[in-house]
Formats: sequence, C-alpha cells, structure tokens
Amino acid sequence: MLHEHYAFIVDEGQSPTRIDKYLMNFIENTTRNKIQSAVKKGCVIVNGKNVKSNYNVKPKDNIKVVFDYPPSENLIIAEEMPLNIVYEDDDLLVIDKPAGLVVHPGHGNYSGTLVNGLVYHFENLPLNNTSRPGLVHRLDKDTSGLLVVAKNDASMASLSSQFAEKKTSREYFALVWGDVKNEKKKIVNHIGRNPKNRLQNIVLDAENENLGKLAITNYELVESLGYVSLIKCKLETGRTHQIRVHMKHIGHTLFNDERYGGNSILKGTSFTKYKQFVDNCFKILPRQALHAYSLGFYHPTTQKFVEFISELPDDFSNCLKKWRSFSKNSMAS
Repeated sequence: MLHEHYAFIVDEGQSPTRIDKYLMNFIENTTRNKIQSAVKKGCVIVNGKNVKSNYNVKPKDNIKVVFDYPPSENLIIAEEMPLNIVYEDDDLLVIDKPAGLVVHPGHGNYSGTLVNGLVYHFENLPLNNTSRPGLVHRLDKDTSGLLVVAKNDASMASLSSQFAEKKTSREYFALVWGDVKNEKKKIVNHIGRNPKNRLQNIVLDAENENLGKLAITNYELVESLGYVSLIKCKLETGRTHQIRVHMKHIGHTLFNDERYGGNSILKGTSFTKYKQFVDNCFKILPRQALHAYSLGFYHPTTQKFVEFISELPDDFSNCLKKWRSFSKNSMAS
C-alpha cells in the first residue's frame, strides 16, 4: 500500500521546470539527490503516471509523492516537555509559546513539537479538522507568543468557529525594516502561494486573487527608530505568514525574517560599524521579530470575553533596546 506524503497542483503561471528542481522549491528539508532517488523508485507521480527526473512540469500538473510507509506526522508520539501555561481550566488552556518551538509535526519536524508535548500532558484532546489534537490555531516556529488549545470537542467547535467568524482578538508586536510613515492602516488583499517558491506566500494580483484567500491586517506605528520601526498588528484573518507577507508587500519586511529576506540589511548606511551593529542585533534576535502579544476570545462555557497578554520575550526586548540606543545616539550626533 502506498501512502501520499505530498500533493501539489502546479500553478497556472508556472514556466517549464525540471520536476526535481521544482520539488526542491516546494519540499522543506530535502536534497536534489533524495528527490532524484524517489523519482527513480517510482515514488513521484504526475497526472497518474510515473515520470523521470528530467520531466518538465506544466501548469495544472497534478503531482503526488508517495511512499510505502505513512507520513511521520500522522504518528504522534507523546514527549515530556515543559509547557508555559498561562491559563487552564476544564475547557481550554492558553500557552505562551517560545520562539523555536514547532507547533505540530510535519515534514522535517516529526518530534519535539508542541503537539508532542500536549499529548504527553493531556489525554483525549479533541482533533481539529486536520486531525491535530487540541490545536485551534497555530504560530510559525520562530514566532513567540500566545496560543489557545481546546481540551474537549465543545471547546474545539466554539473556538474554531470564533476564529473563522473573526470574533477573536489577536495583536502582535513586530519590528520591521524602514521608517513606517502611516501611523495606522488596514491592509486588505488576497494571499496565496508564491509560484516560484512554495515555502513563501505572496500578495496576489487582481487577476489571480481567486487562487488565494482574503487576508486583513490592521497595523499601527508604536515607535519609530529610524531604520526600523516597532508596530502593532491586529489580525482580522489568520492566513499563513500573514503579517510577514503583508509587511514585505508594503516595503517593511520583518527584521531578521530569513524566509522573506529580512535577514539582510534593508535600510541604513554602508558603514562597517553599522553593519556590525545590525549583525549583533541579528545574533541577539536570531529569528523574525514577531510576537503574539495578546489573545482574546469568548470562553466556550461562560461566554464571557477573556483576554491574555504576553510581554515581549528577552530576545525581542533586548534587540529593541539596542535599536533605541542606536537611534538616540544617531539623532544626537
């Protein structure tokens, strides 16, 4: 019996590309040799047929990668790990997730995730619509901050519908490149996969917006620090990488966001001293500068609106202090 590990429908705008090269852009934590080996073994199927490594993908091709064993993320192993629980009752818990912790098992991260820890500490967690226990929503690996976890089916249903119907409140702090001029703004557009790099999302143009999902981010300037700015973002929708994509789209990529190019110096001088300063900031905050600061929702049982706050973690706040000092000294000189 073969098990499907990956499935892709090639985007309409895709130019002809060798399938091994194409899959390199769409599968994390793999190598071209591994892909070519899988092709040789007949594990890569396009439109129902096996192909060779030099096959050129075409728009709307249906690609499946199959193996004779089930995907590892379907086999969730309970693992003991500390959980920073800021609130818990019979219906739910709110967790303050540290940066670097993957939320659920996936390709390349089969263990050591938040879900592995959850199933160790809690029995019979309800499954969400993707069969992941307890998870109502998620945060990217290198985003820190608040997550709510459902402990029973009624809570899962209530909380999931609140997220879908935009009844929750979610605020994030982000440090972004550039001097944000608009103190308050709403970004409304459609987000979808980047056809050139499946590991990224992009804002789609009007012709292709039907291929993506509506994404709405409200942001306001909190503090201007010259070459970077601290902003607060309030989400109305929860798309993958939403804040990261929206801020890059308007020219304010998140500081040290490697996937979207924020780990290069995007604003500032060419002086070596400045480059050293930024490199030091990257070392202090070795991830994208994004923190889920507040989370509010209606409690599934009491129906009262509850809200939780998570102060900036040390890596974020220490980086911010350095930028404040730099900005103050630069203005003085």
